[in-house]
Amino acid sequence: MDLLTTLVDKGLRREMPTREEALAVLATSDDDLLDVVAAAGKVRRQWFGRRVKLNYLVNLKSGLCPEDCSYCSQRLGSTAGILKYSWLKPDEASQAAAAGLAGGAKRVCLVASGRGPTDRDVDRVSDTIRAIKDQNEGVEVCACLGLLSDGQAERLREAGADAYNHNLNTSEATYGDITTTHTYADRVDTVQKAHAAGLSACSGLIAGMGESDEDLVDVVFSLRRLDPDSVPVNFLIPVEGTPLAKEWNLTPQRCLRILAMVRFVCPDIEVRIAGGREVHLRTMQPLALNLANSIFLGDYLTTEGQAGKADLEMIADAGFEVESTDQVTLPEHRVPAGGGCGSHESDAGCGSQGLCGSTPETPATTTVQEARTDLVAVRRRGAGTDLAPNA
Repeated sequence: MDLLTTLVDKGLRREMPTREEALAVLATSDDDLLDVVAAAGKVRRQWFGRRVKLNYLVNLKSGLCPEDCSYCSQRLGSTAGILKYSWLKPDEASQAAAAGLAGGAKRVCLVASGRGPTDRDVDRVSDTIRAIKDQNEGVEVCACLGLLSDGQAERLREAGADAYNHNLNTSEATYGDITTTHTYADRVDTVQKAHAAGLSACSGLIAGMGESDEDLVDVVFSLRRLDPDSVPVNFLIPVEGTPLAKEWNLTPQRCLRILAMVRFVCPDIEVRIAGGREVHLRTMQPLALNLANSIFLGDYLTTEGQAGKADLEMIADAGFEVESTDQVTLPEHRVPAGGGCGSHESDAGCGSQGLCGSTPETPATTTVQEARTDLVAVRRRGAGTDLAPNA
């Protein structure tokens, strides 16, 4: 396909595809799917080889969130039967993180529900970061605490945080349909605060919420313009008790096309398969490793994931290797002198092919898929419980 040849050439040169090319990837047929994966795989291997970075989530505070994000089981008004608990103590969080690190993770992601942290919350998370760093040499720590106020990103950086996660989730045009208690601009502001403080920015999306192809391309192009070092691609887990519980819009093939599109738009950026890979990719998960160079190990925030041992076997069986703590994730040109995360070069923005121009009037096509509620299990182990974690 001429399209794929063009996209591979652009990806190897770190050049942005056009919107039309990105949309064309999402519109490819199932017959062409393996060709799409193979093409995006060439770009992935150029910048990341066959390494897979493992990340491990620790839910520091679960449930009882005042925000109304429709996709979230921790949201205001959620009736999902999830674990609910207040802040873990630093030693409890460090103990929870140890399980993931023992399983091969090199980054720990500390997450807390809520609109954003108070200054006291930043203090307690800072203590947790120090505890984890003191006990684990070479570990990366990413915080995900919601919207940041002025000065908070700097304090997290001083405490030893390496990165900050705050996802855009969906396009600016449709954001108000998903969340009303904060804005898309609020999210962009927090990502920019993380950048300004010297933290590695981690920001991604959620696919499967009923969005159109144009929405997906919009949010990925917006992310590329923000230039994060890591882009997590979540596939909606439709949890009973949330407004989007009936949204089963994804097939394994659709998920692979989305990951391929993200890789072409973000050729030299860490692309992470995040929540929902077990639910929607299912037996196609190993194929997705040809597109993404990073995954979460074990369980998620409120739902269970694939067994950690199965994750490691999948990576090995697919011919990939786990990235070690002494390996740098990002390509050399994205790492500034003296180490750290990302160089945020000027040529990594959207350029003349970014969000300029009008959006093509392509109708959204949503096909209801079989609801695989049997694959959605609420987390009952690990952080906030007396049971051993899955790692």
